[in-house]
Amino acid sequence: MSYDSLSDFVSELEDDGDLVRVSAEVDPVFEIAEITRRRCASGGESPALCFDNVKGCPIPLVTNLLGSQRRMCRALRTASFDEVAARIVGLMEPELPQGWIESLKLVPHVSELTKLPPKSVKSGICQQVVKMGRDVDLAELPILTCWPNEAAPTITMGQVFTEHPKSHLRHVGLSPLEVRGQNRLAVHWNVHQESWRHFTEHRALGRQMPVAVVLGGDPVYTYMATAPLPPHTDACLLGGLLRGENVNLVKCRSIDLEVPADAEIVIEGLIDTAAELEPAGPIAWPTGFYGEREELPTLQVTALTHRSNPFYPAMIPGPPPMDEYWLGKATERVMVPFLKLLLPEIVDLHMPRAGLFRNLLFVSIRKQYPQQARQVMNGLWGLGQLAVAKMVVVVDENVDVHDEEQVWYDVGANTHPGRDVVFCEGPTHMTDHAAPVRGMGHKMGIDATRKSFEEGHPRNWPERLAVNEEIAEMVTRRWSEYGFD
Repeated sequence: MSYDSLSDFVSELEDDGDLVRVSAEVDPVFEIAEITRRRCASGGESPALCFDNVKGCPIPLVTNLLGSQRRMCRALRTASFDEVAARIVGLMEPELPQGWIESLKLVPHVSELTKLPPKSVKSGICQQVVKMGRDVDLAELPILTCWPNEAAPTITMGQVFTEHPKSHLRHVGLSPLEVRGQNRLAVHWNVHQESWRHFTEHRALGRQMPVAVVLGGDPVYTYMATAPLPPHTDACLLGGLLRGENVNLVKCRSIDLEVPADAEIVIEGLIDTAAELEPAGPIAWPTGFYGEREELPTLQVTALTHRSNPFYPAMIPGPPPMDEYWLGKATERVMVPFLKLLLPEIVDLHMPRAGLFRNLLFVSIRKQYPQQARQVMNGLWGLGQLAVAKMVVVVDENVDVHDEEQVWYDVGANTHPGRDVVFCEGPTHMTDHAAPVRGMGHKMGIDATRKSFEEGHPRNWPERLAVNEEIAEMVTRRWSEYGFD
């Protein structure tokens, strides 16, 4: 089932004891972020937090909404991330029928596919309250300042809706927006994002660019805004699949864009593409560091609409464990079946928490010929979001890539650094402060697989130690006879 609003999700979490309400007055400057960080760092699966009494603002604020595997799976309507991946792959590749009886197998696929496309509706709860022009004041929202050196309060959980000026294809991304005054926002895009390409196309045509910032709604919308979809794929289509029903879209009040009708809050505006980019930042990134001060486009807010009793959702930027970690973990598991279609030798993939889903990637392969590990590295570096993976470690199929100690054991045992460590140049993640030039630098691959003579290893490769299964089974049966618990 889908959620009719974010308040439905919040109520369900509260009923299950997975949300804590804070009634004491709290300050949106630093205090809420500090409380959330402490709860997230306390160990275990920390609950979502709802702050009912935010200083200077009547709107309650929720943090850590997706900050656990349980809540992330609940938002995606699934028991596990792998189940979501199987559902998506099953819809993309239904079995071809061999006869009329076999064709009945496709009926569930067809039935579900008809629910996927977004649907335009005439009205939505996101427009129960409408403020236009001079009546707009962003200070009415409990926008957080999370870290001491941030330049200004920043919207951290806004789904940014844009549209290509020629094809009118919709794009939804999750980008920080820095408050620049009563009705202006600096949009923290970068050149790797589709939204930035939409901006440059509008600028080339000399047109103003409409932008809508959506807060809340069905929690699946936050995930669909982060999913690494193929080019020209509407994120709302993925949202429909994950919801099990259409995403209902309503036309904005001041710009020619559509947004989810069940959103909590919508900020509408226009970017004057002819205007000079303005210096903005720094803001905090999920890497655990501040971003650089940079030149960015500015959004002039033309309307602010919301539910009559909205929640304001926020993510606290910083290293794991935070919401962005679980968004990344969901994407990792969803990506695996697609990667196996492109690179069939892949057995499994894991992005360690310490690598922040950009710095470290472990992959196990079914190795069949020399240098196959390097082929996989280059294949992964040629695939969309994985193009910016800084370090890729390839191991044999018997290694559990989710057991990080086991991976590093094989790196230490199977790697000859002068032969098995490779470097290449290319794009890097825009938040990678170690790259000498922003967005460009080196990437490293480590081949920790078993080596053959053809790969320059002139000696016999030793067999891995393995116990005698018959003896192991016998010892298990007799364990208590030995006097052990």
